[in-house]
Amino acid sequence: MLITRFRAAAVAVATSVVAVAGLASPASADPAPIPDGTLVETGYNYLARPDYTAGANDWSCRPQAGKNPVILLPGSFANAGANFTKLGPRIKNAGFCTFTLNFGQTAASFGRIGGLAPTEDSARQLAAFVDRVLTATGATKVNVVGHSQGGLIPTYFIKRLGGATKVDKYVGLAPSNHGTELFGIAALGRALNLLGIAEDFAALAQFPGVTSQAVGSRALQTLWADGDAMPAGPSYTVISTRYDEVVHPVANQRLDGPGTRNILLQDLCPFDTTGHVGIAFDEPALQLTVNALKGGSSSFRPSCGFGTQRGMFGIPFA
Repeated sequence: MLITRFRAAAVAVATSVVAVAGLASPASADPAPIPDGTLVETGYNYLARPDYTAGANDWSCRPQAGKNPVILLPGSFANAGANFTKLGPRIKNAGFCTFTLNFGQTAASFGRIGGLAPTEDSARQLAAFVDRVLTATGATKVNVVGHSQGGLIPTYFIKRLGGATKVDKYVGLAPSNHGTELFGIAALGRALNLLGIAEDFAALAQFPGVTSQAVGSRALQTLWADGDAMPAGPSYTVISTRYDEVVHPVANQRLDGPGTRNILLQDLCPFDTTGHVGIAFDEPALQLTVNALKGGSSSFRPSCGFGTQRGMFGIPFA
């Protein structure tokens, strides 16, 4: 009798433990937030995992209501693995399905860097990727976030390839929208009337995507042939830093037209000295990006910090 009662009590206790464990099962809990990447991870990804961004490219992801899938586009000579070690997790943790594209790779890319192909080719590559994301997720529109040339390519897609009907929100981080002086090379080329020759040489050298960002390039002339205004429909947010060493003058990053907002970081965080590369890792810039993707208030002010340790490119890591 005593043994029978002991067995009954043991079964009852075990049943209770299983029930409690079931209630606390990780499967029923929200997934843990993805931590920000580190500088070490950024360097490792650049060399070994160029296509990896934590939480990204889950083709089974289904968007939450009101949150279009987000496509992240890295800058010239970069890749998604290195460019978005901080921004990728932030956007994923905000509830978005995230996808990355290493566009514009050529024979000179060694499978690691992008942005080398002609602007028009990269924009067509993005167009195909957008269709793939829409088909996989069931969404009707995407959001795009691009850094440097990664901000120019969706501008071309939206303005020249009909992308305005497929993009809801655009965020450019120091985008090369109207070109850069490329440390005076473009100005020298125009002065010698040799810019076209310089572009042809770059095509032979597998780097046409770089010189097509020069002020006055054929690609940019085509892009802005009918004026500076962007098509109505999407919202456009450009985030720039006064200390940009690459895309300058900084005013060339701006977009104009309906639904555009151009933000200079120092207007909100005066002591933020992040540079061109660092803006993709800068704390205020990350907050502004997520706010824009959420359709947040234009009066939103980020918490200022981290972007105040300026190295060659102003790359801030906590």
